[in-house]
Amino acid sequence: MVTDAPREVFLKLVHGVCEERWADVVDLYAEQTDVSHPFHPLGAPPMLSREELREHFAGGPRPYEGPTLRRRPTGITVHETTDPEVIVAEFRYEGVVVETGRPFTIPAVFVMRVRDGKIVESRDYLDHLRSASARDMLPEVLDAVRDHHAEGPVT
Repeated sequence: MVTDAPREVFLKLVHGVCEERWADVVDLYAEQTDVSHPFHPLGAPPMLSREELREHFAGGPRPYEGPTLRRRPTGITVHETTDPEVIVAEFRYEGVVVETGRPFTIPAVFVMRVRDGKIVESRDYLDHLRSASARDMLPEVLDAVRDHHAEGPVT
């Protein structure tokens, strides 16, 4: 059986996200996976299964109700590593907020392990504050960060 190489899986992922093809995006992940956002301002826990990712892409317990974003991946550079399963991908989500026409850019780096054509591990380094700003959620996110860090030392 021929499976997609890590580069092709990554490209399917970012284009699927931009085109909001969530079922296709979720199917790119292995049943048991490890996806984390190490720069998440609230220290979000990793997602360890395809089912958790399905919920994540569906908006979780509170579905997204903000402005409509039209975006595309740009500036894509995929670095292959000495491990044939692992790539490092640099790119940006660029787009506009449909309701206002306001442009946005969200830089990102993904370190991804793909085995048998499925993502088994991914570290997604995104600019979460720019993402929140594009969604008109920056004040809420900053308040949540302030509350989160007021609760105790950062670990």
